[in-house]
Amino acid sequence: MGSWTDWRPESWVVGLAANTVIAVAYLLIVLAIVVPLARSRQLRANRLAAATAAIFLTCAVHHGSHALHMALPSLGVDDPSGLAMRQAWDWTLSGWDVVGAVVAVHYWSLRRGFGSLMRGAQLFEDLRAREQQALELNDTVLQRMVVAQMALELGETERARAAVDSSVAAAGRIITDLLGSSPHRLDLVRSAAAGDPGGGSTGSGTVTGSGTVGGDEGQRP
Repeated sequence: MGSWTDWRPESWVVGLAANTVIAVAYLLIVLAIVVPLARSRQLRANRLAAATAAIFLTCAVHHGSHALHMALPSLGVDDPSGLAMRQAWDWTLSGWDVVGAVVAVHYWSLRRGFGSLMRGAQLFEDLRAREQQALELNDTVLQRMVVAQMALELGETERARAAVDSSVAAAGRIITDLLGSSPHRLDLVRSAAAGDPGGGSTGSGTVTGSGTVGGDEGQRP
């Protein structure tokens, strides 16, 4: 029976494999960012997304070049740089490469779990998208609350109740669209209690991902 040193891979082999995984994962991240932006014609306008894609691209080229140089001597190519890298690539470097590969793979597992929050341009929401969301909130929620307030002032309780119910339902739909289809329940809790017009507190209400309103202010007589 051979000892551990008889079949243990050399450190540069582990480094080559880990750098290959990192390079492929980073290139896929670049495509996941660039392709949706190009389809929506936001590649030039969304500078944050373009810069992020550029960072991942340069890192992919960097790690890919490491793997390529170390692999060339095994392919019959006389590459002094590759031979030197094999000698210099100790277990410390290989260990960090393995950590990087694990993180890169874990990133892709997270993308599958968070739905539309991690898809393309939505990951790098630009000013135009924020303005559109503000307009949608104004049209579907704020205006209906104004109707409810006017109805209460006129003593039309049923009309006010219907307007409030409609506003809550619309807010729930907007939140669901913003969060995307997630397999787990998300709870959105305010960082501070909401205050009434007189400066008091109405309770610690909680809005869940399904649009349910709880707490003191969520209960109506």
